[in-house]
Amino acid sequence: MKYDYLIVGAGLFGAAFAERAKSHGKYVLVLDKRPHIAGNVYTEKIEGINVHKYGAHIFHTNNKAVWEYVQRFAAFNRFTNSPVANFKGELYSLPFNMYTFNKMWGVVTPEEAKAKIKEQRKEIAGEPENLEQQAISLVGRDIYEKLIKGYTEKQWGRDCSQLPAFIIKRLPVRFTYDNNYFDALFQGIPIGGYTKMVGKMLQGIEVRLGVDYLQKREEYDALADRVIFTGAVDAYFGFCYGNLEYRSLRFEHELLDIPNFQGNAVVNYTDRETPWTRIVEHKWFQFGKDENGNDLPKTVISREYSSEWQLGDEPYYPVNDEKNTALYEKYKQLADKESKVIFGGRLGMYKYYDMDQVIAAALEMSNKCLSEDC
Repeated sequence: MKYDYLIVGAGLFGAAFAERAKSHGKYVLVLDKRPHIAGNVYTEKIEGINVHKYGAHIFHTNNKAVWEYVQRFAAFNRFTNSPVANFKGELYSLPFNMYTFNKMWGVVTPEEAKAKIKEQRKEIAGEPENLEQQAISLVGRDIYEKLIKGYTEKQWGRDCSQLPAFIIKRLPVRFTYDNNYFDALFQGIPIGGYTKMVGKMLQGIEVRLGVDYLQKREEYDALADRVIFTGAVDAYFGFCYGNLEYRSLRFEHELLDIPNFQGNAVVNYTDRETPWTRIVEHKWFQFGKDENGNDLPKTVISREYSSEWQLGDEPYYPVNDEKNTALYEKYKQLADKESKVIFGGRLGMYKYYDMDQVIAAALEMSNKCLSEDC
């Protein structure tokens, strides 16, 4: 059978493009080398809990069109992301807000908090040269030492003084008692989990799992007129210029025979000594209840460890520094010359995307391809 589109990757980008193509009467084949659909947003149901197997994914967006699109495939609950920071047993609210400042310094009013930060900013003169100086210039030494330094160094595997300032240009700082981490109009978790949502997006579309497209590229290319590739762009070209760098993640999932481990969906561990960056307790994404509103007697937690990516590891976060950006531009020049293949998604475009941005990019590309020859 001849397909109009071969889509490599059954994550959000691939699923959204596939759904749009099918809705326009196109014949679509989706491949994924993993044994499941949904990519990194894959959720697995354990004891009635939708476990985010590749880390916490909280949908948030100000894009009304994207919000209306995803709601066609899932009802979303009203979950609001309010993470907690644990520094050696001291608990602080995130994002940095008046609860944080009160716990840190005992201040009560926004004016007192601003004065404290202003006083501590003075140690940085001139333009910040690295992440450490940038953070101190934004929120002061105390918050940097307790809530930024250790977490960031674990996340990136480098000392903050060795990291570029741009990584932390926009720290959310609020002089209000508002614990909502995301400044987004629409926010929530799909009821039933992301896998169920992506399954509905791919309904009626042929999907083949456990298939490594790059191992049999010519064979699969012959099946379709166009290819949408959402894998790593450097892998597609055989790492001919060398590999792009990523940060990777490792997870330890644990089912506990207790109803409540930490009382919150996400707790960040911000000291350097604790080996994991955060612990996710998945049941709180659904308010501790199953889809029928019953209390869940057990809980599942996931400890998350950040690591340096090596060939064979799962790539998660592009390292968009000057060196890697320059290397990606060389691969992009090759990608632009491909007449049959279109590159998309976080790995295909070597760009950090939130979920709504991935879907928006897929919808934009599908609109272009389905209305003209992209």
